[in-house]
Amino acid sequence: MSELNTLQDWLAHCERLHPKGVDGITLGLERPRTVAQRMGLKLDCPVITVAGTNGKGSTCAMLESILGQAGYRTGVYTSPHLVHFEERLRLGGEIVQAEMLLPSFARVEAARIGGAAEVALSYFEFTTLAILDCMAHAQAEGRLDVAILEVGLGGRLDAVNILDADCAVITSIDLDHMELLGPDRESIGREKAGIMRSGRPVVVSDPVPPDSVIEHARHLGAELWRFGRDFNYSGDKQQWNWAGRDRRYSGLAYPALRGANQLINAAGVLAALTALRDRLPVTAQAVRNGLAMAALPGRFQIVPGQPTLVLDVAHNPHAVAALTANLDAMGFYPRTHAVFGAMADKDLQPMFARVMPLVDHWYFTDLPTPRAASAAQLQSAWQAVKTGRSVGLGLAAQASATLHADPVAALTAAMAAADPADRIVVFGSFYTVGGVLKEGVPRLQAKHLNAAS
Repeated sequence: MSELNTLQDWLAHCERLHPKGVDGITLGLERPRTVAQRMGLKLDCPVITVAGTNGKGSTCAMLESILGQAGYRTGVYTSPHLVHFEERLRLGGEIVQAEMLLPSFARVEAARIGGAAEVALSYFEFTTLAILDCMAHAQAEGRLDVAILEVGLGGRLDAVNILDADCAVITSIDLDHMELLGPDRESIGREKAGIMRSGRPVVVSDPVPPDSVIEHARHLGAELWRFGRDFNYSGDKQQWNWAGRDRRYSGLAYPALRGANQLINAAGVLAALTALRDRLPVTAQAVRNGLAMAALPGRFQIVPGQPTLVLDVAHNPHAVAALTANLDAMGFYPRTHAVFGAMADKDLQPMFARVMPLVDHWYFTDLPTPRAASAAQLQSAWQAVKTGRSVGLGLAAQASATLHADPVAALTAAMAAADPADRIVVFGSFYTVGGVLKEGVPRLQAKHLNAAS
């Protein structure tokens, strides 16, 4: 292991170890649990685990912000990252430095190969164990009061589930990763319900959850907090209110994270904090400040400029539906340009059908992963929906499309074609949004303004 001196060295090592299962992913807890036991890995602080199809990252960000405002030292594990791997772990609200992760990677490897038999770990399992180990050492050193863990895929068999959640949060449930999680919402819900623990609170913020989620909570004896029954929200254009068991918050400012869907996420966050108030009490002021200061790149992130830039990692039909509603609520723009790249296993037809009426020009892009659909494949799927061959929409053939080698090239082409009053939307994958953020957040100035200056 002497040649593994940098984070990139360790990540390359994890990639070489990765056993190939279904689509390169082998689900199961036996392997990571074995290595964790060899390491003596545990967290002696409250653990909040967040699962769901969409809204997980936003929920984690709001929990982190409110708890940070209340004075707690937070640790947050999220995945995937946008640009740099280190984004996956935030301690005290700050992205961890790469050097802080190196001892944890070494400890995972020593435990992996040091027992009675060598254990094969996937990339995600190895990196998850390293991040949890880094959290555990921060907690032992008095630098961590609460851990917030985002599930990577599903829940029941996801590597974060080796730790017992003191509170589980299940956000929206929709169709995604069906080849691994099941063909319908009931199957997918059953997988996500696997993060629940007997006698401990579980917050279900999906307004219409699958029966499998509710049934599992009852069968397990979890303390169920259900949207619409145990907590709810109301509001007008200026402010919103939350009501739950024996607690209310009135006159709240809207969350800093944009989009109408964020109120559902925020409502689940307040339910989780209320369920944990005996262990993690927070003040009303911490709630107000935390919601106002929560930040998460790539979730309906609006970057002012000429043209306006919108970044959103929406990568399934449910998320694209929310993105479309949020775009529609932005007001009038003469033209909308869409930079789009996506994985090959995504259900593209409903994604295109939903957002297509808002988009005037498409810039399809290749992405730097073998799992991605090519720009040409994306164009073909878009063309099928556009001409009505797939769903009979019969849409007018006004929109145009071009193909590009990477997200930066696609964004550059969009900037060249856009007028100052237009908007450019970048979406479809973490790789798509991350691709345009590699050199920082772009500040757009249309070619017309450059020429005038």
